[in-house]
Amino acid sequence: MEPTLYLITKSLHLLFVMAWVACVFYLPRFLINMKEVGDVPFINGRLLLMGKRLYRFGHIMFGIAFVLGLYLWLRYNLGGFWIYGKLFFVSLMLAYFVLCGRMLKSDVAALPSTKVLRMMNELPILVVLIIIYLVLAKPF
Repeated sequence: MEPTLYLITKSLHLLFVMAWVACVFYLPRFLINMKEVGDVPFINGRLLLMGKRLYRFGHIMFGIAFVLGLYLWLRYNLGGFWIYGKLFFVSLMLAYFVLCGRMLKSDVAALPSTKVLRMMNELPILVVLIIIYLVLAKPF
């Protein structure tokens, strides 16, 4: 029974992590589209509404993934120093997500250029790659 609970919990953790990471990847796209559209109230308003909903959904997904991950860590003693590296990079991703959420709430004119936003859009891919490596390889 115990291995089944572990696998179910881990599977749910991965599901909610994937949903959150999808939000992290997609939220900057709203910022890019808002910057490109400029001052067209109808389109900009729609993008803002969709972005805010995605941001709220992402926070819920992160919260559930965090609780499940914390349970796995505490219950099954997932030791090693690799977990601290993983938590560091997850914290960076969360800070990035919150930054994008705050940018979403700011004025469109205050957003950086689309070139900067596009470069920002690519950063989480590298962080996710590092997290995946740490989880699979457990190098330390």
